[in-house]
Amino acid sequence: MMDDDASMEAYRKLGSILEGMGKVCIAFSGGVDSNLLLHAAVKVLGPENVLAATAVSGTYTKTELEHTKNVTERLGTEHMIVCTNELDDPHFRSNPPDRCYICRGAFFSKLIPQAAEKGFTIICDGANIDDVSDHRPGRKAAKEAGVRSPLIEAGMDKAKVRAISRELGIEGWDRPSSPCLASRVPYGDKITQEKLRMIEEAERFLSSRGFRGARVRHHGTIARIEVPLEMMEKLIEKGLRDDISSHLKKLGFTYICLDLEGYRTGSLNETLEEFLKISDK
Repeated sequence: MMDDDASMEAYRKLGSILEGMGKVCIAFSGGVDSNLLLHAAVKVLGPENVLAATAVSGTYTKTELEHTKNVTERLGTEHMIVCTNELDDPHFRSNPPDRCYICRGAFFSKLIPQAAEKGFTIICDGANIDDVSDHRPGRKAAKEAGVRSPLIEAGMDKAKVRAISRELGIEGWDRPSSPCLASRVPYGDKITQEKLRMIEEAERFLSSRGFRGARVRHHGTIARIEVPLEMMEKLIEKGLRDDISSHLKKLGFTYICLDLEGYRTGSLNETLEEFLKISDK
């Protein structure tokens, strides 16, 4: 079991929290957080008392959907697909800072009644303590919908979630974070299906070349690539660099740029304050 006493205690607490629920529906994105939550729920409650629910729309990749299907099939839980269609909402497409609030609100408004029909009235998500401090409008939508966050209740941050998942041998403990494709488009720039397609294909290509978890931020004609600092030297090797540049230009980008600060979660939030100032004028 876990050598870290704090991690062990947090995992025990998570088990106690879930045990008290009896039956639970988990908003399952397939990321490391909701993956640990789903595994723990199945262990404590049994697969028949756990419902996994995954949002599907043009903002999510087909790869992520297949991953969630594979995990739920292995665990033996029922897997419910919830179609959110947020791209039909003009406000969402305008890409405001509360974009995630709109998206998660649409998801929970459909998920809750569908889960209730199956006898699941307690809804949980995989938010962890780190999500409390960052710009996370989706957290507000979850709270308003009465969604619980057991990982937060158990005192788990991302590092603890990964450490526990690794110790338990849960496949995917080291998966990179994979928020929706709309998070690659700067606030205020209209979100379109074409932009999302370009981003998805560009990131898929980078992944196929060994850059797992790379981000391609869509700045109009510019593709801004973020990779971990230790991967930069590999990316700029001439043959590989030319290959990547050529492929991304075929997708519709004119300029292919490498962000010298490297990959960091939510880099587009770095301009949020400036965007809000301009919006208020």
